[in-house]
Amino acid sequence: MKKIIAVLLAFTLLILPISCGKDSDDAGSASASGKESSAVTANTTKSAVSQAKSQSADSSAPPAKLENLDNTKQGWGQGKQVDRDNRPISCTQFQNKYGKYGALFIKENTKKIYLTFDEGYENGYTSKILDSLKEKKVPAVFFVTHDYAKRNHDLVQRMIDEGHAVGNHSYTHSSMPTLSLSKASGEITKMHEYVKDNFKYTMTLFRPPMGEFSERTLALAQSLGYKSVFWSFAYADWDPKKQIGADKAYKKIVGGLHSGAVYLLHAVSKDNAEVLGSFIDEAKKRGYELAKLS
Repeated sequence: MKKIIAVLLAFTLLILPISCGKDSDDAGSASASGKESSAVTANTTKSAVSQAKSQSADSSAPPAKLENLDNTKQGWGQGKQVDRDNRPISCTQFQNKYGKYGALFIKENTKKIYLTFDEGYENGYTSKILDSLKEKKVPAVFFVTHDYAKRNHDLVQRMIDEGHAVGNHSYTHSSMPTLSLSKASGEITKMHEYVKDNFKYTMTLFRPPMGEFSERTLALAQSLGYKSVFWSFAYADWDPKKQIGADKAYKKIVGGLHSGAVYLLHAVSKDNAEVLGSFIDEAKKRGYELAKLS
């Protein structure tokens, strides 16, 4: 009997490690399964992240649907015909036609006007313009190219520091409709990144060089997060050798006053620099608010 009990006891002791071993193997399998599951999840996540990064990297590429839009080049000028409020009729027509693409030709018919300056190159007058704006506490938009921003870092920084908006005037000042869609996109995005990297400033306003545009380029700018800003007043002020004199310039600029006016003035103009303060005073005297364009 004792022998039988001893044999049974020995047999019991023999099978216990096997059972524990089996439980251990099951736990190991579960652990391995968990690791495999984690690995699959990790790989899936990495794949998703990689795909997202790839999509993000391609986000600067123009949407394919833009190819189907009309790319006929159009030039812009406000014309001479005005309504009873002195607002150029063509501006209202183009605003109604292209406003859906974020284009701005004229603002609402309220007693507000908006000053914008184009900066193709520096002619020594921007500091004086900034002084007048600071003295009168008036905001403006300065549209700059890459060459201008690179050569005049301090002036651009001053624009930002004094609360003005800096706008994108393209990288090389090329006519947008004459470029391929990818090159036109690069004109905006390269300039955008340059200002963002060097001034920690994000631009949202774009002025097409020479005022030349197409339905496609307006839609392109919009797809890149920009409003295309044109104007409802401008005059031949861009040639430093053909200035008309401060008195004539003042009368012309004041004569263009209208509600919702978007003024385009070139900062290379000696006349503009000389009359800016007086013009601001006269506009305020007539009840206009000089507002910030956004």
